[in-house]
Amino acid sequence: MGDAEAGKKIFTQKMCSGNAVEKGGKHKTGPNLRGLYGQKTGQAPGFSYSNASKNKGVIWGEETLMEYLENPKKYIPGTKMIFAGLKKKSEREDLIHYLKWATTS
Repeated sequence: MGDAEAGKKIFTQKMCSGNAVEKGGKHKTGPNLRGLYGQKTGQAPGFSYSNASKNKGVIWGEETLMEYLENPKKYIPGTKMIFAGLKKKSEREDLIHYLKWATTS
């Protein structure tokens, strides 16, 4: 599922200004995504989440990210996330593949 190199390009072009992935990286307009997989929504220490994100209560994984990345505001109504989403399934698959590698290795 997905191509990590293509996913890195999507991350750099569409999300990098808002999120970091490196260990110890600072939060930006969005949280550092390190440790994203297996984490509940709205739980990255030190980031100020919307109540909607804190209360969503899902665990991030491939399936939840696939749905979220298509339309973040639909998946979590009331989120502060400014990223509009990715309509193309292949782009979401590539980004998820990259995020899995980048946030856990």
